[in-house]
Amino acid sequence: MLGLIVRFLISALVLLVVSWLVPGLSVAGFTGAIIAAVVIAFLGWVAEKLLGKNVTPRSRGLIGFISAAVVIYLAQFIVPQSIDVNIFGALLASLIIGVIDAFVPTEIR
Repeated sequence: MLGLIVRFLISALVLLVVSWLVPGLSVAGFTGAIIAAVVIAFLGWVAEKLLGKNVTPRSRGLIGFISAAVVIYLAQFIVPQSIDVNIFGALLASLIIGVIDAFVPTEIR
C-alpha cells in the first residue's frame, strides 16, 4: 500500500514538472496533480484491459505513445478542475513522461 502511495506522489510530481515545461498543459497545484495522476493511471489501466498490453507506455512504441497522449487528453474531461490540456500539450507531455519513464521505470516509482 505504501508503494502505491509513493508511486502516485512521484507521478504527481512528474506531472507538475511536465506541466511547467509543456505549453498547453496546466495542472491545478499538487492536489490537482495527485487527482490527475490517479485518473490517468485508471484510464491507462482501462486502456490496457480493453486493448491489450501493447497499448501501454511500457511497450515504448508508437502505439504506447499515442495511447498515453489520448489518456492524458481524456483525463481533462473527467477532472476538469485539476488538469487542462490541448492535443499538442498531451502529445508533448506523453513524450516527456515517456523519456522520464525510460530513465525511472514505473516498477521503481
